[in-house]
Amino acid sequence: MTLTQPTDAELDGMIRARLASIGIDLDQLPAGSQPDPETGSPGRDTALASLRSFVRTTVLPLAGYQFAVPEGSDPADHAALAQQAAPPALYPSIDSERQS
Repeated sequence: MTLTQPTDAELDGMIRARLASIGIDLDQLPAGSQPDPETGSPGRDTALASLRSFVRTTVLPLAGYQFAVPEGSDPADHAALAQQAAPPALYPSIDSERQS
């Protein structure tokens, strides 16, 4: 089965859902593509177009990134490194136990 590129509508749904899960509502932006004259906030259509472009050009390369494992090392080292190097779910990640 070959993968097909998602449509703009499908990406918009994914983007809105991801942002809603962290408390961001794109409906708070002004409708259309014109920025708000008082605040300079981008229009909703402009913001979604920018986010769609980001998802299409950045997410796959980041997801495919692998740390280099030194030549001759045990293949299990790569799996262990991949577990330790995973990015935090929320950024910035704060470890309250290690704060001084």
